[in-house]
Amino acid sequence: MEGVFAMSQITLDLDDATQALVDQAAKAHGLSKSRWVADIIRKYAAHEWPQDCLALAGRFPDFPLCNDSSAMLPDDAPRISF
Repeated sequence: MEGVFAMSQITLDLDDATQALVDQAAKAHGLSKSRWVADIIRKYAAHEWPQDCLALAGRFPDFPLCNDSSAMLPDDAPRISF
């Protein structure tokens, strides 16, 4: 069947305070607890930069890059010998 995805289940052991937070957050977002937890996992376990971070790329024209010869660093400070 098209559009049907396999779903797996996990069991989470949560203390009462954490369970209350999950209940409140899911309700506030109008989601089931399962959907809310899955969304949080997707958000924080992803191996990619968030879109709002990617949108900042190139937005700072004066940001020095390592391979930019105009962004030379000063000489290292003199060191004392032991």
